[in-house]
Amino acid sequence: MKRRRESSSSFGILFVLLLLAGGAYYLYQSPMFERIAPSVILDTNGYWNFKKPLKLHIEDTSGIKAYKVLLKTNTKETVLYSEMPITRSTSINILINPPRAAYSNKDKEIKIIVVAQDASKWNFLNGNQTMKEFQLKIDKKKPELITIAHSYKINKGGSAVVVFKVSDENLKEIYIDTNFGKKFTPQPFYEEGYFISLLAWPVTEEAFRATVVAKDYAGNISKSYIPLYLKQKNYKISKIKISDRFLKGKIAELAERFFEDKEITNPLEQFKFVNENVRAKNEKLIHEITSKVPSSMISTFNIKKMKPLKGAVVVATFGDHRKYFYKRKYISESYHLGLDLASTAQADIRPQNSGDVVFSDFNGLYGNMPILYHGLGLYTLYGHCSSVSVSEGDFVNANQIIARTGQTGYAMGDHLHFGVLVQGIEVRPAEWMDQTWIDLNIKKIINEAKVIIKKNQ
Repeated sequence: MKRRRESSSSFGILFVLLLLAGGAYYLYQSPMFERIAPSVILDTNGYWNFKKPLKLHIEDTSGIKAYKVLLKTNTKETVLYSEMPITRSTSINILINPPRAAYSNKDKEIKIIVVAQDASKWNFLNGNQTMKEFQLKIDKKKPELITIAHSYKINKGGSAVVVFKVSDENLKEIYIDTNFGKKFTPQPFYEEGYFISLLAWPVTEEAFRATVVAKDYAGNISKSYIPLYLKQKNYKISKIKISDRFLKGKIAELAERFFEDKEITNPLEQFKFVNENVRAKNEKLIHEITSKVPSSMISTFNIKKMKPLKGAVVVATFGDHRKYFYKRKYISESYHLGLDLASTAQADIRPQNSGDVVFSDFNGLYGNMPILYHGLGLYTLYGHCSSVSVSEGDFVNANQIIARTGQTGYAMGDHLHFGVLVQGIEVRPAEWMDQTWIDLNIKKIINEAKVIIKKNQ
């Protein structure tokens, strides 16, 4: 009997121990006793201008029981928020606005301290706590932005230049914004703190407006409008009749080469696809290549007038708005964004300015096409070449033969499609083929800017 009682007692004790262990394990695994401290995230890059509020996010699976936000300067500590929410939310978003006294604060650095406690029963019912400190640099001053010199005017489809100065110890980015969405990238110029950029007014845009924008890391922004005189220019509008012979000849040839979709068999649909889809793809590549601007400092820009084809005549003008019709029905349209020059068949192409070869390959409608970079965001393009004698990465000297004219791509006869681009925008070649225009509108402005910069040193 005694042994039975001892055995029964031992079993009871074991059962109780197992029950307690199971209960403890249950509580240990219960969400009520979660052991992860609240997550505290402050949306900041380490700078604050005391203008825009800071975004604070606190999160915890068991709910936020209490939180406190403090602003600490060199002289005092201010409680910005101290809350014990009635509703235990698992996620809280707070906009931290600086106290009024902060605007007169002279400290260059402050601390934001966040203390958050969750509703967990862990830690003897006290829950988990997080305390995070965020060191912030205070910058309430806008970048100093001064225009030094700029071209007097810009023609529709043409170019101009601007030189300006930017000063800010926390400068983040500078660019030139426009009314048509293009952002020109300025290049460091001559002395530290000065910048230069060519500008371009696309022939497809009716208006032009350019503004220099400087931003610092604290979110302060300065803007300076470039007061250029805008000169409108009328460009040719051509109504072109499409013949069956053209569709069955050149377009059928191009369709055979360029079409990924062999299902397009209708000649007019083939033409539309070539003129719009293939052209857009080719121009996208050109714009990507010619939009790049080095971040290195530039001090000189000794560009000479461009005359790539000796003894040439103009056979098609820049900016020609071409509208295509078939049996009086409108089919498609395009802009001719270069100057077509012709002399003798397979004539030598000799650029009058040195440059780096940034592309040399076949590009759809443009055929064999080298592109040269001449500095300051200025590029020249040579389309429809029969042969090319330079490769990407080569440096070309002035008057060096780089290719020969031809009719590769979308060309009906031997000629050169000569294009000039400023940061990915096609501009009037006629301007860059005129030494007087270059001297008055580009070189003179650069020289004037240098004189001003020297005086300011």
